Amino acid sequence: MWIPTDHEKYGVVLVSFRGTVQHGLPLEIGDTVQILEKCEGWFRGNILKNPNVKGIFPSSYIHLKNAHVKNKGQFETIVPVEDSVITEMTSTLRDWGAMWKQLYVKNEGDLFHRLWHVMNEILDLRRQVLVGHLTHDRMRDVKQHITARLDWGNEQLGLDLVPRREFNMVDPDEISVTELYKLMEHRHRKKDTPAVASTHHLFVHVKSLVSANLGEELEVFFHIYDGRESRPLSERFFVKLNKSGLPKSPEKTERQCTLFVDLGSSDLRKDVYIVVHVVRIGRMGAGEKKNLCSVQYRRPFGCAVVSIADLLTADSKDDHLLKVYACNTESEWHQIHENIIKKANSRYNLSGSNTGLAVALQLLHGDIEQLRREYMVLFTRGVSITRKLGFSDVIMPGEMRNDLYITLEKGEFEKGGKSVARNVEITVYVLDIDGQILKTHVAAGSGEPGGDEYHSLVLYHNNSPRWAEQLKLPIPVDMFRGSHVRFEFRHCSTKDKGEKKLFGYSFVPLMQEDGRTLPDGNHELIIHKCEENTSLAECPRYLKLPFSKANLPSNNQTLKGAKESFWITSFLCSTKLTQNGDMLDLLKWRAHPERINDSLSKLKEIDGSEIVKFLQDTLDTLFGILDESSQRYGLKVFDSLVHIINLLQDSKFQHFKPVMDTYIESHFAGALSYRDLIKVLKWYVDRIVDAEIQDHIQQVLKASEYIFKYIIQSRRLFSLATGGQNEEEFRVCIHELFMSIRFFLSQDNKSTSPVAQTQAVFLRTFPAVYGELLKIFAVREVAGFVRETLGSLPTAVHADCLEAVKLQCIAKTVESQLYINPESRCILLPVVLRVLQVHMQEQRDLVMCARIFTSMLSLIKKEENGTAEPVVSEEVELIVESLLGVLLRTILEISNRPQPSGPAMRLQFQDVTGEFVACLLALLRQMSDRHYQQLLQAFSSKDNLRDFLLQIFTVFRILIRPEMFSKDWTVMRLVTNNVIITTVLYLSDALRKNFLNDKFDYKVWDSYFYLSVIFINQPCLQLESFSPSKRKKILEKYGDMRVMMGCEIFSMWQNLGEHKLNFIPAMIGPFLEVTLVPQPDLRNVMIPIFHDMMDWEQRRSGNFKQVEAKLIDKLDSLMSEGKGDETYRELFNSIIPLFGPYPSLLKKIERETWRESGISLIATVTRLMERLLDYRDCMKLGEVDGKKIGCTVSLLNFYKTELNKEEMYIRYIHKLYDLHFKAQNYTEASYTLLLYDELLEWSDRPLREFLNYPMQSEWQRKEYLHLTIVQNFDRGKCWENGIILCRELADQYESYYDYRNLSKMRMMEASLYDKIMDQQRLEPEFFRVGFYGKKFPFFLRNKEFVCRGHDYERLEAFQQRMLNEFPHAIAMQHVNQPDQTIYQADAQYLQIYAVTPIPESQDVLQRDGVPDNIKSFYKFNHILRFRYDRPFHKGTKDKENEFKSLWVERTTLTLVQSLPGISRWFEVDKRELVEVSPLENAIEVIENKNLQLRTLITQCQSRQMQNINPLTMCLNGVIDAAVNGGLARYQEAFFAKDYIMNHPEDGEKIGRLRELMFEQAHILEYGLAVHEKFVPQDMRPLHKKLVDQFHLMKSSLGIQEFPAYVRASPVHFTNGSPRTCRNSVPNIISPDGGRGVARRSYPAVNRYSSSSLSSQASNEVSNITGQSESSDEVFNMQPSPSTSSLSSNHSASPNVTSSAPSSARGSPQMAEKHKHSRENACLSPRDRPVSAIFPNPMDPAQRAPPHQIGEATLPRSDPNLSAPDKVRPTPSSWSLDSVKEGAPSFSDSFGKMLCPPVPPRPLYSGSSAKNMRSQSPVSASRSPQKTMVPPFTPSPTECQSTSLVSNSPVLSGSYSSGISSLSRCSVSEASGTELPAGDHLPYPLPPPTTLPNSVSSSSDEPIRRENKTPPPYSVYERNNPRRPVPLPHSLSIPPQADPPALPPKPHQLRTGSMKLDGTSDPRVPRPRPLPRKVSQL
Repeated sequence: MWIPTDHEKYGVVLVSFRGTVQHGLPLEIGDTVQILEKCEGWFRGNILKNPNVKGIFPSSYIHLKNAHVKNKGQFETIVPVEDSVITEMTSTLRDWGAMWKQLYVKNEGDLFHRLWHVMNEILDLRRQVLVGHLTHDRMRDVKQHITARLDWGNEQLGLDLVPRREFNMVDPDEISVTELYKLMEHRHRKKDTPAVASTHHLFVHVKSLVSANLGEELEVFFHIYDGRESRPLSERFFVKLNKSGLPKSPEKTERQCTLFVDLGSSDLRKDVYIVVHVVRIGRMGAGEKKNLCSVQYRRPFGCAVVSIADLLTADSKDDHLLKVYACNTESEWHQIHENIIKKANSRYNLSGSNTGLAVALQLLHGDIEQLRREYMVLFTRGVSITRKLGFSDVIMPGEMRNDLYITLEKGEFEKGGKSVARNVEITVYVLDIDGQILKTHVAAGSGEPGGDEYHSLVLYHNNSPRWAEQLKLPIPVDMFRGSHVRFEFRHCSTKDKGEKKLFGYSFVPLMQEDGRTLPDGNHELIIHKCEENTSLAECPRYLKLPFSKANLPSNNQTLKGAKESFWITSFLCSTKLTQNGDMLDLLKWRAHPERINDSLSKLKEIDGSEIVKFLQDTLDTLFGILDESSQRYGLKVFDSLVHIINLLQDSKFQHFKPVMDTYIESHFAGALSYRDLIKVLKWYVDRIVDAEIQDHIQQVLKASEYIFKYIIQSRRLFSLATGGQNEEEFRVCIHELFMSIRFFLSQDNKSTSPVAQTQAVFLRTFPAVYGELLKIFAVREVAGFVRETLGSLPTAVHADCLEAVKLQCIAKTVESQLYINPESRCILLPVVLRVLQVHMQEQRDLVMCARIFTSMLSLIKKEENGTAEPVVSEEVELIVESLLGVLLRTILEISNRPQPSGPAMRLQFQDVTGEFVACLLALLRQMSDRHYQQLLQAFSSKDNLRDFLLQIFTVFRILIRPEMFSKDWTVMRLVTNNVIITTVLYLSDALRKNFLNDKFDYKVWDSYFYLSVIFINQPCLQLESFSPSKRKKILEKYGDMRVMMGCEIFSMWQNLGEHKLNFIPAMIGPFLEVTLVPQPDLRNVMIPIFHDMMDWEQRRSGNFKQVEAKLIDKLDSLMSEGKGDETYRELFNSIIPLFGPYPSLLKKIERETWRESGISLIATVTRLMERLLDYRDCMKLGEVDGKKIGCTVSLLNFYKTELNKEEMYIRYIHKLYDLHFKAQNYTEASYTLLLYDELLEWSDRPLREFLNYPMQSEWQRKEYLHLTIVQNFDRGKCWENGIILCRELADQYESYYDYRNLSKMRMMEASLYDKIMDQQRLEPEFFRVGFYGKKFPFFLRNKEFVCRGHDYERLEAFQQRMLNEFPHAIAMQHVNQPDQTIYQADAQYLQIYAVTPIPESQDVLQRDGVPDNIKSFYKFNHILRFRYDRPFHKGTKDKENEFKSLWVERTTLTLVQSLPGISRWFEVDKRELVEVSPLENAIEVIENKNLQLRTLITQCQSRQMQNINPLTMCLNGVIDAAVNGGLARYQEAFFAKDYIMNHPEDGEKIGRLRELMFEQAHILEYGLAVHEKFVPQDMRPLHKKLVDQFHLMKSSLGIQEFPAYVRASPVHFTNGSPRTCRNSVPNIISPDGGRGVARRSYPAVNRYSSSSLSSQASNEVSNITGQSESSDEVFNMQPSPSTSSLSSNHSASPNVTSSAPSSARGSPQMAEKHKHSRENACLSPRDRPVSAIFPNPMDPAQRAPPHQIGEATLPRSDPNLSAPDKVRPTPSSWSLDSVKEGAPSFSDSFGKMLCPPVPPRPLYSGSSAKNMRSQSPVSASRSPQKTMVPPFTPSPTECQSTSLVSNSPVLSGSYSSGISSLSRCSVSEASGTELPAGDHLPYPLPPPTTLPNSVSSSSDEPIRRENKTPPPYSVYERNNPRRPVPLPHSLSIPPQADPPALPPKPHQLRTGSMKLDGTSDPRVPRPRPLPRKVSQL
């Protein structure tokens, strides 16, 4: 039976369990489980990670652990009872684990490895903690290390800062918010600014001396030297080196490593050096022979110097090689280092070129104990300590030191009967009182142990040697008395024996008779002469002699006048001995009672370090004197005591305060002293007001803390001794003392008066007295003293400094022990609040106010059950009443202040804000219902309540700001939000009660809603973005606060009633922002508010246009910020069903009939969201790619066609332009900008500043756009389009007589013509791409597009690019249309193959004599249709002749807009599938070949070809193939009787094929004649062969002579070439020329292939594909124009080529119609079996005789008919023509309009601008209209007018949406004719990112029937006629009744007229006028 567990609640899995039993719960090792029930060796429970899944598992698999159980029962939770550091480590490592793997994925290798090491380190430390064998100190260190590591990792990974106290995490609910803030701030500061160490240490490790010629042992001395004061700062460190230059004792590291300790920060400067002296031990002269002498001398070798400041910058771990300078002049040895420092080293040379001392130098910072922990290895292996000379900056009590330093300075010696100077060596001994030599007490420095004696350097032949050698004599204190130092002088002979002869000695005693030691400083010692054999063992004999010349009696002239002297410098550093006689006199006061007065007076002059050495003895002395003669010496003793107390305030001695505290507690015995101390203190206080000089009194008050300590301790000792006698007397004394103090504090003085300064001094020390008073007095009594004392201060204080001090005093009071007690708090609180209120109201001393407030609130705590004690509640009430309002105002004030400059000021500013915020939160968290009620009732009027609510809402908004707290302070933010939401719930009641109905106040409600929206949207509440563990913790602790606030918004909204109208449409944006938060509950709460808004708006104005407009604007801005998701769109879509809860509302909607418009709005919004979501996702990607551009185009078209949102439309035009410009799609960028250009007119209407455009007139902006577009067309090599715009601009300049700019424009136009003729253009490839599957973005999903490839991009490269853009896509391996499974699949499928463009402008392409440079433009621009061919066999395949059954499946794709356009790809609008019969196929092949032959012959004749090879190869291919049976195959297949009988309907076609064959023969004959004329000599044999073969071919065809219709052509080849005359109909070569009958023109297959019919050997497939290897590569692929060009009135042979594999490829073996291999699917046009270049054969219905081709026969598409799935667009006065969604807004029209200028333009009269104004424009049509203008032939030099007037309707707003042009005056100054990519426009242009686009202008050109070329820029036949739209008054600059006519152009001589048809196309629905908005774009 399962029983609930009592104790077994929590455990860890020891062994993995698969859970294979019924109800088994699978477990992994290490999982933690919660146990609910148990039964016979089994537990039932769940894993803590996933509490929802419960199951059973064996109890033996679980290791049980202790845990606390909360909410025991069904919903119980458990908290493990273990060290919180362990808990934190475990959860943190789990979080890190997931993120660590992500680092690897993101390729952040460095952090990945570092984190891995840290994680392993933490796991290791965790084991140590869990084992529990660590000592207390070690455990503390380990925990500190763990938390440091955890913090490091959290910071690196961007996780939250964890508030900790003593390594343990803090629960924010268990401490005050102010404490939490302090902890966070402390941890943040610690992270930001590591504390600057005040002490530093230099580590030195001597490695070796590197030198070429050593051979002798060396001694190396290091010391630190102050170059500024020219004195050593430290003792010396001494290392012995062997003859190799390596340390002598390598095993003893302390002999070669040292730490120079206790360097102050002031010692780390540039002029403090490490000085190294090197001394050699050996012969006197370095070059002496070895056998001369065996005696060793210490001789100078060299010196090295390095600045300590260099070590601060150098890498501390590097070894340094110090240059060693050799000493050449021994007499300057003592100052060699100074000379090196002064760079006076000319007299020193580097001893050997590479001599150097290798040492490791490292500066270490911090306390020596800290270093011992951090650098344990350093100290364990051994390191000697080298001390400073003198004490460190801070003297520590208990520090024992007794070092005497003696420096051998110099000597003066006589020659001593020698002819040369002596070589003097000094030997130093230390002898004790008995004359015995003290062993090991003479040390040359640290490092080497001390010796019995010391030998100085020997300076060669020098009677005035200067050694400057420092010795250290570490003599114990007890041996100082009676000891002396003896110096023996010897002369070192350099003769054979090398003996040392004694010739004198000196000595110096270490202590004087009175106990003082040898004074510091210089001593000139007497040299006593003696002989070599003199015995110096009997010390008493010479100790009676004088030792120093300073101590000689005046009558001893003989010694004073002696020439020989020896100088030393002594320096004592001792914590026990003194050199000060006054100090000794005071301590021995009982021996000399008469000197007490003097000694007490001199105490102030004694050095502080001497006093602290003997602190306890000195204090005993003072209190001894006071006890014995208080009347006589009381005042002096008190002053001395004050002096000593104040001495300890000095930073150098502050560590001795604990020594004094210990003395007072343990050693002080003055039980009677309190009376005298109180009496003297009161005496001083009483004199304050009258005294003129207050300095001494201030010193007394400074010491008041310790004086009170002595008074209290003395009284306690007295009470203990006497059983509490004289208690009342003591109390009276204290009360009187405080009365005196209150009296002096109550004096009102100016800040400069001495009394005010004395008051300040007292207030600084007063809080320190509280603790002492509490030792004797009751808490309430002390609180009374404090309250009265602080209350006695004058209220109106003139002294600012005193105010600050008063505040500091209050702060210390609040932080004192006294204030912690609740009893004293209720006494002191009113005083504190009064002072605080005054300061905060006046905004003074805010830092201190914040500190006080923080301390006050950190003491107030609620109990466990959430209620507060009555005392606490009362305190909160008091604080709220007096400070809440002031606090809110203060936060507002400091938040709105401008940020002060300077980092320090900013820091302070931030501190204050943060602390005040913490105070506010702490206070609000303490407030209960009762407090809120009292607060709200306390307001006297509604206005006051209103101001309070506005204030607190504003403050809350400030608290929510991201910059309020650091990024990683999530804990603090959550606490803040919890407090805010609690408070808002209380305040919303007040809002409902006081500000609704007739008392409604919009401002308060608006502030409330605004706060709620910001609250919900703040990043720290977006739980979805957090890790699961963090989300779980937050939800457990606080729940989802967003939902709470959302419910509150909903509830408040429902209460508003009719006042809701005030918030429509203002609150739509904010509420929409809330609904975009991906929290389902929140959305369900918020979305009904939108129904409500729509309903109220409908009631008010009959529609909800405002709601709709606001909704759409806000959606756009929010989605572009990255908010919203797919679910949201679906939710919004379901907004209508959500009307469910309001049945009455539903009925009302049905009755009021706005349901349909509501549903329509939701549908529109949903579709917009689809596009916006796609746009947002695409924009997240990196570089510009097709996806981004396609997405932007989709959105742009949606704004134009469906939403009619002009401003958004223009913004997205510019975004699209930027994308194109960045991707260097200059042509597309131009087309895009034209969309905007189209929206503008050539008017003077002023436009406001918009995007990057300045404020300017519409004319200027349009001019600027024109120039920018021309520049981009130039860059994109689309010069024909640029020419049209140049002409339009030129017309404008001409109409304004701006000839300067007109000239430039004409020159620019000319330059563009030159570029067309001179520059090479690459021919792009086109690719059809199908995007199938649901995983594609909406705008691509299940659609097919045709894409224009990049330069040089072939199919494989394009395919790879697409797969890179869609890395998850699968490339389909066939070209068949996919089925529904592919459409509906949750995947991405890409289907890509190349297609061939079908040019629209056939006429230009078919003209002979038009250069290829011009033709190439028409082949690849303004293409609306593309083709793809697939060959297949129908029926049985004839192996003998495949042509009989070879059919072609031809797919024609029609796009929504022509390419190129505003995008590189456009969607396929229509797809047509046609099967071409074998006969039709044959006709196409031959037609194409004929056209190719004609072209080559023409080129050859006109000398356009450089060489004749292409013609040769083409002739060879055709003739050779025909001879070998090529044409014969066609004859065999289609001229056979069987075929003719079986296919009677093909009779006409068979005739056509025959005609083409004859025509080919005719062309070949003419071609051979031309070939003969130009063929070079070496190719004559080939030509002869061709002629012979041609005759064979003719005979095989049965041709003896050409048919009559061929011979009877009126003009054969004009001028000897098959080229048409300019004005004649080009039907001469055409077989049906002269008939005038419109025959069917079959699309051609072949373009430039080398043979019309390939040879037998090249496999018969080539007969269709027509491409043989011999010459195909000579010709570039050209796209094929359509034969049924609508703009021509005859059927000419198109110039089209099929692309097929070369003959070697063989015929594809096709089994059925749809079988096609992958390789064929993705072949480029050159490689595909049958190319996709053919235009559709025209239906018979489409054929018309030439005179009928006109408007009626043109295919038209209604631009405003939308696709079935779209909502019908709202036409607008500015919307562009469109098909489908984006419609060919530009590319269709531009395709027609921008067909560039080839023919000359007709003459016209008048100005186009003028005509446009006076007549209504023409409707657009795809082809030239039939006109009444008679045919005429203008000269080629005349220009054709494009009448490029912008007639798109005016934009909304009087400042229309047009955007920046160039001023005319600036134009006139510009120069230059071309506009190459790099050149600047002649005007100051905004950056290219801002340029938009659109063009559609209407101009009906007069048409010449003879010249069938379409007008070059047929875009200007616009489908959207422009109407003048009246501007509303308020917006427009008042127009005149009629705009003034522009001045006439100077050229009035042109004839001809331009027909402007006043009627518009009836099929185009007239757009409704768009009301003018104040967009003023």
